[in-house]
Amino acid sequence: MEKERERDGERGREREREREREREREREREREREREGERGREREREGEREREREREGVREKWRGREGERKREGERGREREREREGEREGEREREREREGGREGERGRERERDGERGRELERERERERERERERERERERERKREGERGITLDVISKLYK
Repeated sequence: MEKERERDGERGREREREREREREREREREREREREGERGREREREGEREREREREGVREKWRGREGERKREGERGREREREREGEREGEREREREREGGREGERGRERERDGERGRELERERERERERERERERERERERKREGERGITLDVISKLYK
């Protein structure tokens, strides 16, 4: 009888230890699932950062292309103006060869062409200054707008 109770107690303790080991394994599985979830979230965040870098790269590339296109267009127009001046000068020199008085007028037209190119460059500089002034006015309006909103909000608070 005594031995039987002892065996039952031993079996009970053994079952209790087994249940404790099972609970420990379950807690370990739960921790592993949590770590796996964290790794998944980290991979997702990394993927998002990578996509953002990609989008930024595409934007930069596009901005570069836009700027390059504008610069190319400007260079092309400048070269075209130079070529036109050269062609005009060539025509004048040709006329000059044909006759003396015509030549004098030709040289004058060539000088006029040079003055025209200089005037064109001056107009371009003036347009650039005007664009800069416009950008400055825009920045100023933006600053004023920000201040206006602030003053508007403050005045509503004190009504």
